Amino acid sequence: MSNNNRIASAFNNGKAFIAFITCGDPDLETTAAAVREAVANGADLIELGIPFSDPTAEGPVIQEANVRALSGGVTTDRIFSLVRELRKDVTVPLVFMTYANVIYSYDPERFLAKCEETGIDGLILPDVPFEEKEEFLPYCRKHGVALISLIAPTSAQRISMIAKEAEGFVYLVSSLGVTGTRSEIKTDLSSIAEEVRRNTDIPCAIGFGISKPEQAAAMAKVADGVIVGSAIVKIIAAYGKDAPVHVGEYVRSMKDAIMQ
Repeated sequence: MSNNNRIASAFNNGKAFIAFITCGDPDLETTAAAVREAVANGADLIELGIPFSDPTAEGPVIQEANVRALSGGVTTDRIFSLVRELRKDVTVPLVFMTYANVIYSYDPERFLAKCEETGIDGLILPDVPFEEKEEFLPYCRKHGVALISLIAPTSAQRISMIAKEAEGFVYLVSSLGVTGTRSEIKTDLSSIAEEVRRNTDIPCAIGFGISKPEQAAAMAKVADGVIVGSAIVKIIAAYGKDAPVHVGEYVRSMKDAIMQ
């Protein structure tokens, strides 16, 4: 499957740095510039958040970004146009992170067909439990889009089951609760990562709560990649249209840290 290959390629140059950006905050032009700066500074894969009015997995930072983007008039169609534009020069894997309702309201067949057409490699749906993924999997398979599974510290005996069926990469959630920067991460992630590796060859990346280079370096020792969202969204909230250059500097510092 070409999408899995492209996602796998993000993990080929040592540890992968994965950057999350909310589409349309403060506008789509800034999103495009921030994506390009992140990639130019070492981001190996980009997660594009499609805003939703009730993003249950998100903490206040990303919730506020969703509100700003939606009040700015961003739509799923405009985000597909953004992806089409990015794909003129951005070659790293692009993955959507959104919620089931966004896809239902768009129509799953139409949504996944658009993903294939514009060059989206994967899909993360934090509100769809593993047991309910069959609602979307046939459309993903048909259109060559990896449906990326999340594994949380509470997944317990389900870890091996989820890992065995994982596609693209395994998204290992570092801690309970919602996204946001954490001062420390206490979960025993190495044992979870080991369990994942016993059941799949697909790379494993850790997200939720990582904001500082030293945290990223520690997580990179446990997993194949590190995912950072809230810290990047905070930079965009602080600098608005001037944010892309600051996003690039931050991504460079984080990528350097995980490559040590």
